[in-house]
Amino acid sequence: MSSTVPSTQRYYQVVSEFFTWGMFWLAIMVAATFFYFSEGLAELLRAWQLPEYSHGPLIPVLSALLFLRQLKEYPVTTGPVKDRGPGIIVVLFAVLLGTIGKLANTADLVAYALILWVGGLLLISYGWQTGRNFWPPVLHLVYMLPLPAVIYFKTTTSLQLVSSELGVWFLNLMSVPVYLEGNIIDLGVTKLHVAEACSGLRYMFPILSFSYIFAVLYRGPKWHKAVLLLSAVPITIVMNSVRIAIAGIIVNVYGVEWLEGFTHFFEGWVIFISCIIILFLLARIMLFFNKEKMSLIDALDLDTEGLGTQLKRVTLIQPSTALVSATVVMIACALTWQAVPHSEEQRIPRESFAQFPRTLGAWELVGVRRTLDPNIARVLAADDYHDVTLVRDSDTAPVGLFMAWYYDQQDDGVHSPEVCLPGAGWEIAWLERADIATEMQSASPFKINKAIIQKGQQRMMVYYWFKQNNRQLAWDIAAKFWLTVDTVRHGRPDGGIVRLTTIIGQNETEADAEVRLKEVLTEIQGSVSRFIPGSTEVDK
Repeated sequence: MSSTVPSTQRYYQVVSEFFTWGMFWLAIMVAATFFYFSEGLAELLRAWQLPEYSHGPLIPVLSALLFLRQLKEYPVTTGPVKDRGPGIIVVLFAVLLGTIGKLANTADLVAYALILWVGGLLLISYGWQTGRNFWPPVLHLVYMLPLPAVIYFKTTTSLQLVSSELGVWFLNLMSVPVYLEGNIIDLGVTKLHVAEACSGLRYMFPILSFSYIFAVLYRGPKWHKAVLLLSAVPITIVMNSVRIAIAGIIVNVYGVEWLEGFTHFFEGWVIFISCIIILFLLARIMLFFNKEKMSLIDALDLDTEGLGTQLKRVTLIQPSTALVSATVVMIACALTWQAVPHSEEQRIPRESFAQFPRTLGAWELVGVRRTLDPNIARVLAADDYHDVTLVRDSDTAPVGLFMAWYYDQQDDGVHSPEVCLPGAGWEIAWLERADIATEMQSASPFKINKAIIQKGQQRMMVYYWFKQNNRQLAWDIAAKFWLTVDTVRHGRPDGGIVRLTTIIGQNETEADAEVRLKEVLTEIQGSVSRFIPGSTEVDK
């Protein structure tokens, strides 16, 4: 009985030390924040199931360890903390960004707001003078976030092209006969498609995270840290190209079936570990030429002693006015969002592209609408599309007309031809954005992209633009911005893209080809609004 009483007293002492008023308000604030930012958390969980972001769950854990390591450098503050105001400002900005994301049904923005909120919470807890020094672990949280769809597809396509070209270069070095067309590596006996999975992103994201931590723990000069951090991208690209080259050799010698299953998986892990080893070797080489001679082990601050003690410091958080105010703000936001009715997305009436006119002035549709390859249609992810060829007479080159419509662009969005054309083997020789409102006799801006693309000896002129509500936009980033605005203001996440193409004949100039595109562009304007409607245009 005598041993039970002290044990019970010790239990209540531990409980009372942990459940302080500061911990109470902190717990309430975290709960309210997670509830209000639930769309962002759900987006993170969804993204972490994808191969490119499967490393995501480790990032908050590693950031927490970085924070605890850094916290050892700052002793416990016994006096009052008076510089918590910046933390309130950062939290309010995080709430604003998260609210915009919720109104626009863009879960990515809500997820991004979570990182700002974490930074604001640290500033509230430790004040500006101390809290601002904890930016490294907060910034590391960026590596757990999914890229915006526009940036993701542009990055993926760019990496595919670079990896394909370098992979073919390595194959040529090894005297393997190969021909590259876009992302298609022609080995003669078979064709190897460098798909999204081969872009290297699934290696790049975790290696970038690793190189970031490596640079933070590295005790060498700052320029060493910068080199280690920046080198992760070229190392990953080169090693991914080596991976593609190895795949080409395997296919050329043993057949494509050897790339399936364990061989493909094992090959990927070997390349990933190779990238890590190269980072270590790079650090060792820089240390060799450094004036202060030290080993790689000495250069890395791997001390983990006392992390448990630092973790207990969370119980010392005081129930400050700033913490209570931030908690009240998060609770108010959560309750208000639940109580206030929200406008639902509008399902705008429109006609199907199947009803698009077969005759447009002097131009007439030839044949039938083309059906896209299933893989291309899957990547396009459009709710409706129209791919046809228009002809005028036997002496005039035809014009290709492609249109795509999305009821909801929030998930994948419109894919820019600037991304898709190079993947199909076309090289963009020239591209400019122009406002043709005067030529189209339009009262509002009519911005389009004009491009010359080529594949071998074949050249084409391309016009394309994004139709977002009543706006004709040339820049995909601007289209994404106005998509967010329209979704917040009008509940309109829909939109589309229009593309015109024509061959530039050997005996004609670019101006001749442009005349055809302008003529067709003028003819389709009266019909496009029925299939890609604006704010006041409805099905008739």
